[in-house]
Amino acid sequence: MRNDPSIPWALREQIDRELEAGERLEWAGMPVPRFFTAHSIAGFLFAIPWTAFAIFWTAGAAQATADSCGPRGFDFFPLFGVPFILVGVYLLLSPLWTYLKTRRTAYAITDRRALIFDGGWSTTIRSFRPHELRDLSRKERRNGRGDVVITRRVRPDGEGGQQTEDIGFLHVQQPREIEQKLRQLAAKTP
Repeated sequence: MRNDPSIPWALREQIDRELEAGERLEWAGMPVPRFFTAHSIAGFLFAIPWTAFAIFWTAGAAQATADSCGPRGFDFFPLFGVPFILVGVYLLLSPLWTYLKTRRTAYAITDRRALIFDGGWSTTIRSFRPHELRDLSRKERRNGRGDVVITRRVRPDGEGGQQTEDIGFLHVQQPREIEQKLRQLAAKTP
């Protein structure tokens, strides 16, 4: 699997650099790229009315400023809408950001550990030793894709509640086979 052509060269080099002396790569793969995920579609749907209102408000403020005959102290008033338009555009493009992040993410299983290379503007590398792989869970979809969850991170959502994030091999082909490889690695715990 070391020369899997679906993994871009830069990610393959990064995987190779991360390997310890004598560590052997047994499997490497990437998530299936998708534009719309539960997270990105929520932002996208919210962005439609947000951006429309921001453009409407900014255009209205610009028109009102242009029509005013009084002192010109509020000439810059329409510019207050620009940040709201930019936030809306960013949210409208969230499916694209999700897709690009997926294209920079890779997973690897070696004879010693499981590795997640979580791409984006920078790459976060997570390493899981065999004793950290005991509580695996698998989510499988009808199309044969799914997630192998290694752990969950719980953090406050800012509104008094909690938000849960799955950490593992997410949006992968053949999650059952990947889970079996991870369970074999977990069995190596002394």
